[in-house]
Amino acid sequence: MKGRNKFKKVIIVTGTPGVGKTAVSELLAEKLDASHIDLATVVKRERLTKGFDQRRGTLIADEDKLKKRVRKLIEQCPHRVIIDGHYAASIIPKTRVTRAFVLRCHPRRLKERMEHRGFRGTELWENLAAEILDVCLYEAVMSLGQDRVCEIDTTEKTVGAVAEEVMLVLEAKQRCRVGIVDWLEKLEQEDSLDQFLRQF
Repeated sequence: MKGRNKFKKVIIVTGTPGVGKTAVSELLAEKLDASHIDLATVVKRERLTKGFDQRRGTLIADEDKLKKRVRKLIEQCPHRVIIDGHYAASIIPKTRVTRAFVLRCHPRRLKERMEHRGFRGTELWENLAAEILDVCLYEAVMSLGQDRVCEIDTTEKTVGAVAEEVMLVLEAKQRCRVGIVDWLEKLEQEDSLDQFLRQF
């Protein structure tokens, strides 16, 4: 029946670029025998863009086209679906989402990861500011409601450890929580906040 697809379980893994979304999502998909949809890959592969941001050096996703395409991809998946992307919470309808995991990472460690991946200039500093200011967490809570959103600090954890923490929450063996990190306060305590926000 066509209507049964609206009840398909969708788990979102979101967060600032570099926090480990895709690696964790791939492992979760394996553990749960679920399908995995990486939004960034879908955007690039199917050219669901509406231009190029010269200042940041990034493609601009066409969210309307992406929403329609992802809806079809979900319907084609046989069981549970793991969707990862930093804008996943605004793309997937609330009614389809059972849990959204927002992965976090200390800005200093995140900066190392992002630079290793080639992030530079405006793109680097804006993403670090987004992590410090809880942008992905805020968007997930606003889009889906706090009861569906779980925050996980990945800073000193392996991909396997993060995936295991997600599994514990899904199995109701660990509480789903938000507000577990405060990077503004942490960086102020470390007297390094200006290093990260000086670009602004």
